[in-house]
Amino acid sequence: MSHLRFKVIEEAFDRKAIPVEIPVERPEEYYGKYVFNRKKMLEYLPRETYDALVQAIDNKEHISREVADSVAAGMKQWAIDNGARHYSHWFHPLTDGTAEKHDAFIELQEEGVVEKFAGKLLVQQEPDASSFPNGGIRNTFEARGYSAWDISSPAFILGKTLCIPTIFISYTGESLDYKTPLLRAINSIDKAGTAIARYFDENVKHVISYLGWEQEYFLVDEALYSARPDLVMTGRTLMGHESAKNQQLEDHYFGAIPSRVEAFMLDLEIECHKLGIPAKTRHNEVAPNQFELAPIYEETNLANDHNLLLMTIMAEVARRHNFRVLLHEKPFAGINGSGKHNNWSLGTDTGVQLFAPGKTPKDNLQFITFVVNVMAAVHRHNGLLKASIMSATNAHRLGANEAPPAIISIFTGKQLGEILDSLEKSNKDELIDFAGKEGLNLGVSQIPEIMVDNTDRNRTSPFAFTGNRFEFRAVGSSANCASAMIALNAAVAEQLTEFKTKVDARIERGESLQHALLEEIKTLIVQSKSIHFDGNGYSDEWKEEAARRGLDCETNVPKIFDAYLKQSSIDMFKSAGVFSEIELHARNEVKWEMYTKKIQIEARVLGDLALNHIIPIATRYQSHLVDHVIKLKTLFDKNKGENITSQDIATIETISEYMAVIKAEVAKMVEARKMANRIECEREKAIAYHDNVVPCMDTIRDYIDKLELMVDNEMWPLPKYRELLFIR
Repeated sequence: MSHLRFKVIEEAFDRKAIPVEIPVERPEEYYGKYVFNRKKMLEYLPRETYDALVQAIDNKEHISREVADSVAAGMKQWAIDNGARHYSHWFHPLTDGTAEKHDAFIELQEEGVVEKFAGKLLVQQEPDASSFPNGGIRNTFEARGYSAWDISSPAFILGKTLCIPTIFISYTGESLDYKTPLLRAINSIDKAGTAIARYFDENVKHVISYLGWEQEYFLVDEALYSARPDLVMTGRTLMGHESAKNQQLEDHYFGAIPSRVEAFMLDLEIECHKLGIPAKTRHNEVAPNQFELAPIYEETNLANDHNLLLMTIMAEVARRHNFRVLLHEKPFAGINGSGKHNNWSLGTDTGVQLFAPGKTPKDNLQFITFVVNVMAAVHRHNGLLKASIMSATNAHRLGANEAPPAIISIFTGKQLGEILDSLEKSNKDELIDFAGKEGLNLGVSQIPEIMVDNTDRNRTSPFAFTGNRFEFRAVGSSANCASAMIALNAAVAEQLTEFKTKVDARIERGESLQHALLEEIKTLIVQSKSIHFDGNGYSDEWKEEAARRGLDCETNVPKIFDAYLKQSSIDMFKSAGVFSEIELHARNEVKWEMYTKKIQIEARVLGDLALNHIIPIATRYQSHLVDHVIKLKTLFDKNKGENITSQDIATIETISEYMAVIKAEVAKMVEARKMANRIECEREKAIAYHDNVVPCMDTIRDYIDKLELMVDNEMWPLPKYRELLFIR
C-alpha cells in the first residue's frame, strides 16, 4: 500500500495543465448554443406555435396538445441538427441529484425505422416511481409515476441527448421531486407578493423570485482520490490528521489560480456558457484546493436547474483534467467546508427590486414592507428553514471555519437595524430615509473615492441582508437549492398573505394605506425582534442568548427534520399549496432514511479502513520497533539497553493502546449499527445512528489520526492531507 501511495503522489505531482480548446467565437456568439431558448424557438417553430408557447410561459398557462406536437417537431429537428441522438425527461428526484432515461428518436414502421418525436412524448413519460426515494408513497408493486414537461425551463443538449426539464409525481398525484413544490412555492410568492406590490403600483402583474447561488467545491488529483477509499465511497475523508500548514496563513483565498485549475475553470466556463449557465465569477476559496464559481442571478426555477446541471458537468470536466471534484460540505476536517450561498431576492415584472431601497418615501415604504415581512416569516419558521438546509453532510460544516451556525438568525447591518428601531419607536406616519452608497475618501490622490455599501457583511450569519437581497448562507454545497427555496418562498408567501389581510382590515376601518402599513410593520418588527442578530454567531454567548430568545437550537440532525411536521409548518405549506400533509410525512421519511444510509455507508467504510488498512500497518510498524528494541538490548548491556530503548518501548505501548481502542470502537460501532437496523421507525433509526454510531466514528478517527503521527511515513498507506490539499 505504501508503494501505491507514493506512486500516486508522483503521478499527481508530474501532471501539467491540459490545454483547453477555446472557441473561435466570443462568448456572446456561442452562449446558449445547446439550449432551446427563444431565439432557437423562433428559428425552428412556426410563428403561431412560437407565440402560443411564449404566451403560455409568460402567463403560466397550459398549452394545447396541438401546440405540444408542433413544439416537439421543431425541438427534435433542432436537437438532431446539433448532433443529438436521444431525448430524455430530466428531473430532480429526492436524492439531491438529477435523473434521466434516454430514448432514441426512432419508431418502427412497416418501411423501417423512422425518427419521430411526438408531443405526447415531450409532455409526459412514465418513470418507475418505486425505484426512487418516495417515503412509502409508492411500493415496488405500485411502480407507476409520471414526469411532465416544465415549459418555463428550456430544454438543452447534454452530450448527444436532448434533456427536457420535467416535474416528477406519483400515480396518485403526490410530488416525488424538488421541482414540483418549488414551482408551487414560486407561484405562491408570486400571488402573495403581487398583492402587496400593487399597494404601491397597480401595474404590477407578477412578483418574481430570483436566486444567485455561489458554488464552492474542492479539487483533488484523480490519482490521489483513487487511493483514498473514503473519498471514493463517501466524498469525504473519514480520517486524516491535519497538515502542519493548512489555511492559517490565509494565502489561498483570492490567490493566483494554479495553472491546472485555471485550465479546468476555463473549460467548465465554456461548457456552462454553451448550456446557457451565466457563469461569471471564479476564484480560490479560503481552504487549500478549494474554489468557487458564481453565476449571474436568474429566476429561481431556472437558476436551480442550472445549478444541478452545473454539478453534473463539473464532474465530467474535472475528469478531463485528471481531477475529481468534491462537493461534500466537509471533505477535510479542520479547514473550511463548502457551502452554496443562496442569494435570494424578489422583483416585480415592472423592473423594481423589492429588497432595494428606493429614491422616494413611497419606494422606501415598499422596501421596508417586504424586508420586515421576510424577517417575520424567518422568525416564525426559523426551525423549518434550518431543517430545509440540514443533512448528514452539511452537519459537519455548520458552525465551523466560517460556516454559519446551526441557529437561524438575520443580520441586517447597522443602518437597516437603526431604521427598524426608529420605526418601532416612532409615533408618526413618516418614513425614514434609507441612504444609498456613500463615498469614502481615503486621502490618497491615486485612489478614487470608494462607494461604501449601506450594510457590512457578517460571515457568521446564516441569513444576512446584503443590500438588495438576502443571503441564505447555511445551504450546503452538495444540496439541491430547491429545498431551501421551497421553504423560504412558501414561508414568506404565507406571511405576506396574512399581512395583506390585516392591512386591508385596517383600511376598511377607515385608516389610510400608509398608516395601516406602518402600524402592521411596527407590530412585525416587535414580534420578530428575536431573529435579529448582528453579532458573532460563533460565540457561546450567542447560543445561550438564542435559546433565551426561543430560537430553534436543536443540533441533532434527525430531530431537526421534525420541524417539517410541526403543525405550523403543515398549515403553512398547505395554505401556500406547496405540500400536502401526506407529501410532508413522505419527505421526512426520505430525509431520515437518507441520513441513516449515509452514516451507515461511512461507518462501514471506516470500519474496513480501520481493520484492513490502518491496524495492519500499525502492527507492522510496531513489529519493526519491537525488533529494533530486541536488537538494541542484545547489543548493549541490560541497564544501558533499557535506557536507550525506553522511548521506543513507550511508543510500542502507545501504539498497542491506540489499536486496542480502535478495535474496541469498531466492534462497538458494528454492534450499534446492528441494534439501530432492527428499529423499524425511520426517525428512531436515524436518531440511533446519530446518537450511537457517529460517536464511535469520531473516536475511531481520533485514534487513527494519532497513529498517523506515529507510524513511519513510508509505511502509511493513504495519501495524507498535505498531499491531498497541496498537490495541484
